[in-house]
Parts: sequence; structure tokens; C-alpha cells
Amino acid sequence: MAELRDTGDRYEIDEQGLTAYADYRRQGDVLYIDYVFAPPALRGTGASDRLMRAISAHARAQGLTITPICGYASMWLRRSSDFRDLVN
Repeated sequence: MAELRDTGDRYEIDEQGLTAYADYRRQGDVLYIDYVFAPPALRGTGASDRLMRAISAHARAQGLTITPICGYASMWLRRSSDFRDLVN
């Protein structure tokens, strides 16, 4: 799994010299994922999937639930049998 970086309002992973990221807000024990982005060169490579997997594992380890605002994050979480239970 790619190493997840937390900048305080954005989670990031680097792949192939490029950065995929998710903008987020945290209120108490709820993580709001506002926007997920992968550079065009990473699209179709699974980078956004790996990013969401890393974010979800981090949220679980921190005892957080996730409210996906971003359409991609919402779809990914609904389809994920491993992390669907985190949806707030």
C-alpha cells in the first residue's frame, strides 16, 4: 500500500512521481471527504482506489466514521465490503 500523508486538510499518496489526493474536513469523530483527485496519468491505474483504501484504514485505526461528500468516495465506500461499515 502506498504511504499516506496527512497535511491537515488533505490526504496524499505518491505514485509514479505524481500525487493523488483527497481533500477532507474532520469534525469530532467524523471525517468528511470532500474531493478525491488523481492526475490524468494515474487514472485507470487504481491510484484512487489505493488512496481510498489507505484513508479508510487510517480512519478505522483512529476510530473515525466517514461521510463522503465526493461522488467517487461515496461510490467507493458503498462498493467496499471491507470499509462500508465506516460510512456515517
